[in-house]
Amino acid sequence: QVQLVESGGGLVQAGDSLRLSCAASGRTIGNYGMGWFYQAPGKEREFVAAISRSGGTTDYADSVKGRFTISRDNAKNTVYLQMNSLKPEDTAVYSCAATYRVPTLTRTWSEYNYWGQGTQVTVSS
Repeated sequence: QVQLVESGGGLVQAGDSLRLSCAASGRTIGNYGMGWFYQAPGKEREFVAAISRSGGTTDYADSVKGRFTISRDNAKNTVYLQMNSLKPEDTAVYSCAATYRVPTLTRTWSEYNYWGQGTQVTVSS
């Protein structure tokens, strides 16, 4: 089992930055692909970014490409999401997830095995 705990969310203004962290315990995340998803009120969960086990490959949703950066520190068992130039439409609960099923990156939430509880990000205009 892998336990994931997100932190770093908050209330910011448009144009500001936030850095989300996802701390894992139970097992080393070096064996897992990792992803970030968000879910706004009344909407479905959406893919944000994913990173391969080694960190050498990343993937981003078009809506965040160029503004968000996913990274990982396997020694610290932590994954990060650097969010720059935030927009009001980025407001959502952000969750990290881990997958051992898929050898490559995946944007499909159902292919992730473990999830954190999420952290709220609110961007005011």
